[in-house]
Amino acid sequence: MSPDSPRIVVTRALPPAALEPLYSVGPVWVSPHDRPLSVAELHQAVDGASAIISMLNDTIDDDVLDAAGPDLRIVANTAVGYDNLDVRAITARGAIATNTPGVLVDATADLTMALLLDVTRRVSEGDRLVRSGAGWSWDISFMLGSGLQGKQLGIIGMGHIGQAVAARAAAFGMDVVHHSRRPVEAGGSRPLPLDELLATSDVVSLHCPLTVQTRHLIDADALRSMRSSAYLVNTARGPIVDEAALAAALADGEIAGAALDVYENEPEVHDALRGLPNAVLAPHLGSATVETRTRMAELAVENVVATLLGKDAPTPISVPST
Repeated sequence: MSPDSPRIVVTRALPPAALEPLYSVGPVWVSPHDRPLSVAELHQAVDGASAIISMLNDTIDDDVLDAAGPDLRIVANTAVGYDNLDVRAITARGAIATNTPGVLVDATADLTMALLLDVTRRVSEGDRLVRSGAGWSWDISFMLGSGLQGKQLGIIGMGHIGQAVAARAAAFGMDVVHHSRRPVEAGGSRPLPLDELLATSDVVSLHCPLTVQTRHLIDADALRSMRSSAYLVNTARGPIVDEAALAAALADGEIAGAALDVYENEPEVHDALRGLPNAVLAPHLGSATVETRTRMAELAVENVVATLLGKDAPTPISVPST
């Protein structure tokens, strides 16, 4: 391999079989740490890189791009969301940014329904009760939850994942409505203004991207506008929800429950949420199936290989319009 071969940096270990195609393109550095790299470690790792395969908890900003230097040609994010990338800064330097759309739709939609069922039927709460060893016995009013049939599911963000959730919810007999940033033709779902969706839905499920406009979209005012019997599910991005406001709303009975897979400052979770029985908390499992995570890694690698060989990357990210 030529000394001038492009250097490839992988910020956290991926399945070895998925990485294999990289070795025919250039030298590959894979982080030896079973954790996200610190800022200093990331800057050191990317020095002289032609390609960076990043994870959703790597912030790729001007400082990282400066550390990488002029040879950088691609940042391949191993996620569908890319709020951790400064896409404009990447493209301004003549590189491209890519993500892994499509491959995690079903896995994330499945987990959304799992969380929805968990929080409405109090499954995790019941699990904790049984494991505690506390006495319990069945009776007609024991640990009553909420059924889904005939209830309204309000989906915020009707992209591929939102539509997949809608299809699953319809199979449970739910009436699906949605609010989206662009018109969507979704069979069986009708569009609603955001305020009406929040005020009328029995379950609100978040599937929008994290942007300046959606950060803390679900704040104290939004939570107060929801029904006291309603539930919130978030498998999108943590900062879409104001966690402090959510904890207060759950504690005060403003809404019935919440199920979260993502958090404002992962892996940290607001302390008040941890002790609430009506909060189901999962550790970012949306895409966590063997099949999905493997395909995400493969697609990130395919983007890098294509770019370094002078071909079109399969899934480039477009620069957001102003």
